[in-house]
Amino acid sequence: MKLLGISGTLIGSKPYALVQQVLAEAKRYDPSIETESIDLREYHVEMCDGRDPSTYNTDTQEMIKKIEEADCYIISTPVFQGSIPGALKNLFDLLPVTILRDKVIGFVSTGGTYQHFLVVENQLKPIASYFKSYVAPEYVYAHRDHFNEKNEIIDLEVASRIQKLGIQVVQMSTALKQIR
Repeated sequence: MKLLGISGTLIGSKPYALVQQVLAEAKRYDPSIETESIDLREYHVEMCDGRDPSTYNTDTQEMIKKIEEADCYIISTPVFQGSIPGALKNLFDLLPVTILRDKVIGFVSTGGTYQHFLVVENQLKPIASYFKSYVAPEYVYAHRDHFNEKNEIIDLEVASRIQKLGIQVVQMSTALKQIR
């Protein structure tokens, strides 16, 4: 089983650090899973304009292929202006509608206010629903105060949610794979 972490922003390092921590917890729970991560800062993804995916640049096609080949996901986003960044929305727009179908997604987000956790509920979960994905019940929201200067989580409650999320995504994906 392949778990893909996606950091859905072009600026900032906390979302990527959070993805790495969840992937590590998933791997700790089940050492047999393969993990990989995508950091959108390292790719030149073209803007979606409705054309056939095979006509986009190499980075865009590689991104779509990695997402298609994964069995489950951890998707991380910062919250800007009470919403997800355009880079992540663009990535969702580029995906064929069936690519995430019946796959499990775990969401993590970061932000500067404590109310921004609602972005997971009000924006990310509806997007997952559109793709007919399963969403892990646990999700993680980390405020900037939850990190130290090395972008490591220092809040014990947030660390516990990271661990639970990693486990839930693996367990749900394993169970659903057996059903398929």
